[in-house]
Amino acid sequence: MAFTFPSLLILTTFLFTTTFVKTAPVAPGPTAAPLNLTAVLEKGGQYTTLLRLLKETQVGEQITSQLNNSFDGMTLFAPTDNAFNQLKAGTLNTLASQEQVELVLYHVLPRFYSLTTFQTASNPIRTQASGDGGVYTVNVTSTTNQVNVSTGVDNTPVNSVLYSEFPLSVYSVDSVLLPYELFGPKAPTPAPSPSPLPKKKKSPTDSTASAPSTSADNVDNADASSISSRLGLALGVGFVGTVISLLI
Repeated sequence: MAFTFPSLLILTTFLFTTTFVKTAPVAPGPTAAPLNLTAVLEKGGQYTTLLRLLKETQVGEQITSQLNNSFDGMTLFAPTDNAFNQLKAGTLNTLASQEQVELVLYHVLPRFYSLTTFQTASNPIRTQASGDGGVYTVNVTSTTNQVNVSTGVDNTPVNSVLYSEFPLSVYSVDSVLLPYELFGPKAPTPAPSPSPLPKKKKSPTDSTASAPSTSADNVDNADASSISSRLGLALGVGFVGTVISLLI
């Protein structure tokens, strides 16, 4: 079949266009921005104290790093500024630096929990905090309408959801979660055992006072010996007199 010039031009254009479309590289789509916990809390607008503690303890950087390199995700209970204001005055200042770190980590769970996941979670639930006694835990009870968090020292409901999309959940709470290991009653310190009483040393006065009794004992012994001698002499004289009278 013969091709006219217009037909050849159209065929050549079609083949060139098809080849270009097949070999042209596809532009990559936009990459997802890394999760930023600070941005979530700042958007909430009432977490100034928590943000300060996250920065001072460097827990915020730790959480951000783990979020972007974790397969399990994370969950944060975020106390409001009003929750921190309800604490006894000076509570945070009485904590050592490491204890402040543990307090902040106590609000972090090392996996992603949605509200429905809490309904099937097994208590106690591990937190990111740990101490001499091991990992600190919380108990979470959940119904269809309410989620409550208990520490053994205090209990608080989840007030609202600030963010919940894997790998991060952030829940607002109206009380600071106080770990039992830091704020629970302390065992009484055992009383020290009494020290033995020191032995009483004899004073020179005691030695002097005991001397007259020794002299008195010697006098009594001398008197007894004198009486015995006299009695023996009298008996001897009487016996001799009796013998002489019998001989006469």
